Amino acid sequence: MNNSKVIIMAAITGSVYTPSMSPYLPITPQQLADEAVAVCEAGAAIVHTHVRNPETGQPSLDIELFKEIFPNIKKRSNVILCPSTGGRGDLEERTKTIHVLKPEMASLNIGSINFNLLPLMEKIKEWKFDWEKPFLEGSFDRTFQNTFKQVVDAARVFAENETEPDLELHDFGMINSVAYLIEQGALRKPVHIDINVGKIGQAPATIDNLVLFVRTARELIGDFRFTTSCGGKQTINLQAAALAMGGDARIGMEDTLYLGNGQLATSNVELVQEVVKIAEALGREIASPDEARKIIGLKGPDKVSF
Repeated sequence: MNNSKVIIMAAITGSVYTPSMSPYLPITPQQLADEAVAVCEAGAAIVHTHVRNPETGQPSLDIELFKEIFPNIKKRSNVILCPSTGGRGDLEERTKTIHVLKPEMASLNIGSINFNLLPLMEKIKEWKFDWEKPFLEGSFDRTFQNTFKQVVDAARVFAENETEPDLELHDFGMINSVAYLIEQGALRKPVHIDINVGKIGQAPATIDNLVLFVRTARELIGDFRFTTSCGGKQTINLQAAALAMGGDARIGMEDTLYLGNGQLATSNVELVQEVVKIAEALGREIASPDEARKIIGLKGPDKVSF
């Protein structure tokens, strides 16, 4: 962690926000591919990707959608593609993107968590699709499960395919888990972690908590790079704090639908541009995709399977 070039990750759609919350949320394979190309041109070196049912916008794990989107992006952009291995589904289904596409990087959640998405329903008066309300209500009695065995098994899949894990940490205890997994040989240093906070069930999204996360990780893990992601009003504040602390940045419609002024973002590009301005104001240069590959130590786009 230092003042090296900033690696910006754009998380362009996610699996939390629904179409009724924003008309600008990218859903179809073409929309997702276009957003990925555009955010790279705006300064993002990495695109964190989920897929959605192109008809309804419902979150999906359909490998055929990834297989449609990724080659489309690769033909037009040098951006690093980092698919999610989260979502609802068993481990085999969630890691299929690694087996099939062998990406340079992918997310790896480090522990189980109870997400409560009920507050997101408060402002919605009309729903565009029938699945949205039950999906959000169901979070009240749903656990996003990532046992130690599941994490170790997933990490083995990553290693076999030379895919670098982007470690998702949702609470302080998961720092202990990362340190343990490094000690056991399931993860190798240096690691890249995303401090994912702010939703009910996660650590609160405060600058004090971000500082505590980073300080504790430094004590227990040693060498690492980090981003932070959160929804709501604190999104831009936490990005600024992370950048000032020598971290990288993660921004996009997976994490927030709003710009710093409280207005709906009309594209992921607008969110990336806000982070670029902050980084430049702090005197930090933006890393290109190839520079990010070198910094993180990725295998390169010639070794993927798409």
